[in-house]
Formats: sequence, C-alpha cells, structure tokens
Amino acid sequence: MKKLWKAFITNLSKLGRAMLVPIVAMPAIGILGRLGAADMLNIPLMETASNAITNNLDMLFAFGACLAFAKAKDKTFPMIGAAVGLFAFKACLSSLNEDIGMGVFAGIVVGTLATILFNYSREWKTPEMFSLFTGDRFIIVLAPIFAIPLALLFNIIWPPIQNGLDSLAMWMAGSGVIGIFLFGFLNRALIPVGLHHVINSYLWFQMGSFTNAAGDVVMGDIPRFLAGDPTAGVFMTGLYPVFLFGLPGACLAMYKCAKKDKKSEVKSLMISGAGTCFIAGITEPVEFLFEFVSPKLYLLHCLFSGLGGAIFYFMNVRLGISYNVDIIDYILNFNLGSNAILILPVGILFFFLYYFSFKWVIMHDNVLTPGRAEEDTTTAEITDDEKNFTMNNTNNEFVAKKMLQNLGGKENIASLECCATRLRIEVKDAQKVETDKIRQMGVKGVVFLTDTNLQVVVGTSVQKVKAAMDELL
Repeated sequence: MKKLWKAFITNLSKLGRAMLVPIVAMPAIGILGRLGAADMLNIPLMETASNAITNNLDMLFAFGACLAFAKAKDKTFPMIGAAVGLFAFKACLSSLNEDIGMGVFAGIVVGTLATILFNYSREWKTPEMFSLFTGDRFIIVLAPIFAIPLALLFNIIWPPIQNGLDSLAMWMAGSGVIGIFLFGFLNRALIPVGLHHVINSYLWFQMGSFTNAAGDVVMGDIPRFLAGDPTAGVFMTGLYPVFLFGLPGACLAMYKCAKKDKKSEVKSLMISGAGTCFIAGITEPVEFLFEFVSPKLYLLHCLFSGLGGAIFYFMNVRLGISYNVDIIDYILNFNLGSNAILILPVGILFFFLYYFSFKWVIMHDNVLTPGRAEEDTTTAEITDDEKNFTMNNTNNEFVAKKMLQNLGGKENIASLECCATRLRIEVKDAQKVETDKIRQMGVKGVVFLTDTNLQVVVGTSVQKVKAAMDELL
C-alpha cells in the first residue's frame, strides 16, 4: 500500500509540473477577458480571443498529461493522439448526452489514458504492410477508436455525479451558514474534475427570484444581486478574501520555500499567478501549482474557501459579482453590497493565514512546489561533492557514443533527461546495461532507482553530454 501511495503521489507530481505548460497561457487569457469586458474597455475582440483559448483549455491539459507521462523523447505523436482522441471523446459524449460537461477534466483523462496507450502500443508488432501506421504513430489511429468506449463509460458514470451535485446545490440554497460553507468548499474542491460549474449554475442562475423596479422578474444569485435584491450575493462573498488575498499569500509562501537558485524563476511565476487572481479572478494558474503535489494543501485551500463564506454570513457581509471574484468587481459592485468594506481586513487576515499555513506544510511535508524539486522527483540525493565534479574526457561526442553503447544501444533508451549533474535514464531492458563499463568511463557514479530507471553522475558537463546523446538518438 505504501508503494502504491508513493507511486500515486509521484505521478501526481509529474502531472502537476507538466501542467505548468497550459498554466502559462491562463494569466494572459484571464486578463484579456477581464479588460475586454463590457464594464471595462468594452473590446469584444479581446474577449473573443480570451474565450477561444478558455473554451479549449481541455486540449492544453491533455497536452500537459502527455508531457508528464509519455515515455518518449519526442512527444509529438502522443500529443496528436491525445488531440484526436479528445475531439472524438467530446463529440461522442455530446452525441450521447449533450448536457454532460467535464471541463478540463476531460483533457486530463483523455490525455493520460491516450499516453498510457501510446507507451504500450508503440512496441506492438504488426504486419509490415501496416508499418506506416504503427510504432509511435499507432496512437493516432488508436486514440479515436479508444475514445468511443471511453465516452460510453463516462456517459454512464458522469450524469449521476452531475445530478447528485445539482440536488446538493438546491439543498445548500436553503441551509444557511452550512450551505454557504459547503458552497465555498465544493466550489474549489470540484475544480480538478470540472464539476464546480454544476453547483454554480443552479445557485448563480436559478436560485430564487426578484422583481426589479421595472417589473421584470430575475432569477439566480448573480442576476438578483445586480438587480438590487438585498438578499442576494451571499454565495460569492466568501471567495473574495481567498481570491484577492489568500492565494497571493500562498504564492508568497511557495516563493519563500523555493531553492535559492530557483527563486528568480519562481518569482515571475508567482507574481503572474497572484496578479491574475487579484485582477481577473482566475485562480487555476495558482491552484494547479499545488493541488497535484499536495492534497493536504488543496484541502486547506478548500476549507479556507468555505470558512470565508461562513465568516461573512455571521458578519452580514454581502457582495456578488458581475464577471468574476476580482478587485475590479469589488470596486464596481461595492455600493450594491452590504458591509463590503469588511472584506479588506478579513482579506488581510486570510493573506497571513494562507502564507503561514502553506509555508509550514510545504516545509514540514517537503512538498515539491515550484522551485523545490529537480525535473524528476524520483531521484536519489545529489551530493555536494558531485556538484563540482568534471569528467576527465572532454570529448562530449565520444562520451555520448560510448554511453549509449554501454546502456545497450539507442534502441534500449526509453527516455533521457538530465539535472544539474546527472543523466536520468529509463531503459527498456536493464540486462543490456553494462554498469562496470559506464563506471570505467570516469563518471562519478551510477545509481539505480528501479530496475529500469538509473542515473549516471556525469558532473558539470552533463548538459553537453545529453545534447550529444540526443543527436545520436
């Protein structure tokens, strides 16, 4: 069980780091969409550009899953396979039930499963006449076929989940502080599986009714709040201190916990993420930095999100949204709310709550947030004496050729990466690796992590040796 849990956490960490690729796009699209909105610059073209990417985030997350799990140097084919698989999966699912919506979770599921299929299918033997379609390309053929039974499966398992959450939302609407706490908790907890919108849709657009001054009847927490209903706006208020203050506090904690040599890189990432939360109310760029690597941190985040709503319920603070939970909506809707000024002092408390709790968990559990891990977390410890080690042989091309030869040839290499001092290699057949001959090349050491995963301590020239090996592969 312990090994299974470790493998699960390791794979989550890989997925979390790979998700940095689609996350890079999210601050830009969030700010574009916010600035282009009707209550800001009113430039529809900016919103159109933002929406075009937002509507295809599942594809970006499918690519992220391929980057995390594909056992190949060139990940082009699994990414294409994931793309065609996702096209087919979404079309089939919509054909079976157009009310099903899986969000980015569809991309993660299809991307992960397509990549697993790629890792196996590339080795399958087929008749020579089909050679063009097999090997690494095989996944492009298999993915749309595999998408059909996958859609049939999710057509069965997904609707009951959605319907259950819809019923839960209706119950929460009349449950006072308990319902508000659960809304905040589930609004964040369901983000990874894309089901938060199920709860949101009822509470935001169907719950309750209000007749405005013109005699028009409006329904839902958001429309009623904007129409001046003094009882509306309670279900979003608790997220203001989380989005505007709490997650920026988490960003500061992750920056402070990063290694010294990674701080400059992490700093730009955290400033971007915190700014996007504050200005546009887009929190996923920050949340995806820790939700995969630490379920404990994400649970804290969900609990704090529920706590914010409960606090404001007792303080009679009410502030809805027109676009999202961001500083712009806070300012524009301030006069429509009640006791909205109290969001600021509570928000400052949430900043420190997130900062100190996140920092403690990261350090205590050694959570591999950005800047705290090498490219691959399944590593042995890098010693101080190897950081300045240099091989005697400076002919990198020769070293690369001999290294591949002693590893069993280029056809035995499943993947090749490197860190500051080590080559990180996954081989197909460990029996072909000639460990003694590798050591005789003058390397600092050879470390086997599993039967097929090993590291070779090359020293400061490792980047050049890897580049030379890449040329030969």
